[in-house]
Amino acid sequence: MKSLPIGREAPLARPSQRASNRDRSKIAFLSDAELLRRYRRLYPTPTKFQAARLEVIEAELRSGGPEGDAWRKRQLALMGDVSQFMKLVKQRFSVWFNKSHRRYGTLWAERFKSLLVEPTGRAIETVAAYVDLNPVRAGLVDDPKDYRFCGYGEAVAGNPDAQRGLLSLRNETDWSTAQASYRLALFGTAAAPRAHAASISPEALQQVVATGGKLPLTTLLRCRIRHFTDGAVLGSQAFVQQQLAAYRTLHHRRARTAVRPMPALTDWGGLATLRGLRRPALG
Repeated sequence: MKSLPIGREAPLARPSQRASNRDRSKIAFLSDAELLRRYRRLYPTPTKFQAARLEVIEAELRSGGPEGDAWRKRQLALMGDVSQFMKLVKQRFSVWFNKSHRRYGTLWAERFKSLLVEPTGRAIETVAAYVDLNPVRAGLVDDPKDYRFCGYGEAVAGNPDAQRGLLSLRNETDWSTAQASYRLALFGTAAAPRAHAASISPEALQQVVATGGKLPLTTLLRCRIRHFTDGAVLGSQAFVQQQLAAYRTLHHRRARTAVRPMPALTDWGGLATLRGLRRPALG
C-alpha cells in the first residue's frame, strides 16, 4: 500500500497513524468544478449508473437545483473527516486486493486509530520519527530509508514531495541539512545504525519502568508507545488543554479526563496526552 499524502505516514499492519494539519476552513470554498474533478479521480472507471447520475448532478449544479445542492453538501462533509476517509480507503483497497488475489471477505482485522497531533514543534517531530520507525520495530529493516513505503525512505530515494515534507518538518531549506538532523532524531547519530545499538528488550524496558529509570528518546521510539495510537491528543500541555476545552464546549458536558504528561522515562520536551491508558502503555 502506497503512502498517502495526508502527512507523514508509514502504512503497516498496525493501526494507521498520521500527522495532519489540514485547514478545514478552506474546504467550504472549493468550486463545483474542483469537486467534480476530485469525484472523477476517485471513480476513474464509474459504473453505468454512476456515469449517468453524474451527468444529472452536473446539470443540477449548473441550474442550482436541490439535488445538486445536496450532492455538494455531501461531498464537502466527507472532506476533513478522518473516519469517512479511512472507510473509503479501506473499502476501495479491499475491493482491489480481493479482485487481484481472487479472494473475498474481510481484509482488515481491526478499526483504525487516529491521534490529533499538534502540528508544530516537538510533537509533530516525535510522531514523525515514531511512524518512520514502524518498519524497524516490525523487524522488516534496520534503517527506515530501506523501507519503500516509508516517507523517510521515499525522501532519501529522491521523491520531491517527501523531501519537501521533511524540509517543512525540520524547518530547513537545505535537503542535506534536513536529512542529517532527522537522522539524529532517528538514531541519535547521523551515521548508519549499528546492529541492536538502539534496541531494548521488552523485559529490560519493563525493568526501567519499574525502577523509575530513564532512556534516550531514540531508544524509546523503537518500542511500541500506545500514547501515539490511543492517547487521542498529543502535544504541549497548552495544546491538549485547548482541545479538551473545545470538546467540552462542543458536547456541552464535562469530559471525564484531564491533561496527562507523558511517562517520565525520557525527555519528551513537555509533551502531554489526553487519554489515560489502563493497560501497559509501553512495550
